[in-house]
Amino acid sequence: MTINYDFEAEEQLDFDYKALLSRVVEACLFSEKCPYDTEVSILFTNDEEIRQINSEYREIDSPTDVLSFPSIEYDTPGDFSLIEDNSADYFNPETGELMLGDIVLSVDRAKLQAKEYGHSIEREIAFLTAHSMFHLFGYDHMEDANRIIMEDKQEKILEGLKIGR
Repeated sequence: MTINYDFEAEEQLDFDYKALLSRVVEACLFSEKCPYDTEVSILFTNDEEIRQINSEYREIDSPTDVLSFPSIEYDTPGDFSLIEDNSADYFNPETGELMLGDIVLSVDRAKLQAKEYGHSIEREIAFLTAHSMFHLFGYDHMEDANRIIMEDKQEKILEGLKIGR
């Protein structure tokens, strides 16, 4: 498993975010029974930068907490069975790892939300990463039934890692 980190936020994190997110990403991969070595990129940025990205890709001109850019189109969320049919598109030719996609996370928004929800910044960053990972697996939360499935998966990951509110 490779996680490529890019930290462009002015606000710093005062904990070992790489170790935390490695645990979260690994737990998500295990829960979905991903049969491949994987690669994920995580960009830490600020509200202004994520607002620009949100505006460009989603046509929503406001900051958000996290954006997910999956590299894979799934017929069914979390179903890796058809991926080898598109191996040239989905696997890094240099490493052989499955390229799941990119996560863009606003440190500004994460700190604000942690304070609003009354939990640690570690918990908020872990939650946002788990949330994004399930988007990278093809899950969405546009409809209530799908939202419930995704929320349940996220909470199970955080509970399993003992990352509570």
